[in-house]
Amino acid sequence: MEFEKVIKDRRSIRKFTSQEVENEKLKNIIDCARLCQSAKNRQPWSFMILKNESKNKVADIMLNLFERNDIDLPGYMNSSKSSANVIKNAPVLILVFREKDEDWMIGDLLSIGAAIEHICLEAVNLGLGALWIRDTVYTENEICKSVGYENLQLVSAIAIGYPAESPSQRPRKATDEILILER
Repeated sequence: MEFEKVIKDRRSIRKFTSQEVENEKLKNIIDCARLCQSAKNRQPWSFMILKNESKNKVADIMLNLFERNDIDLPGYMNSSKSSANVIKNAPVLILVFREKDEDWMIGDLLSIGAAIEHICLEAVNLGLGALWIRDTVYTENEICKSVGYENLQLVSAIAIGYPAESPSQRPRKATDEILILER
């Protein structure tokens, strides 16, 4: 697919078909992330591909947060319920980790954001859909423990599969609203 078309066609997909994603496509997606530029060439990312019960366990951890009575959750955390349901519906979940290193926090997170965008764009290129999920932040420690990597920081997750929806583009600011002039 032409690169500009991939960019323009990219959407946040929240509904997926039950069709499994081919391992070759997952390999291509991770390879595109691997080739991403990074601050000081640190390549701070680690990726874990989860399917079936493994990914559903992550979603259950996220949903269990709302069953607890010992904490009062702010309203903005309710999006975590929707994200967990997307994870259950998606055939694949990619968890994105980094080593815990405060000295490199900004550079690493910027680099990882670029790698995630490579994943989302390659998904479109391969006829797949993706949803970049931040809501894992509320249960990061529990998820890391569950998958056996308590020593890492869970930065984000990406749900991937064949899209069962074709949402229209959400509103975007006009170029003159985001371009500022030199002073």
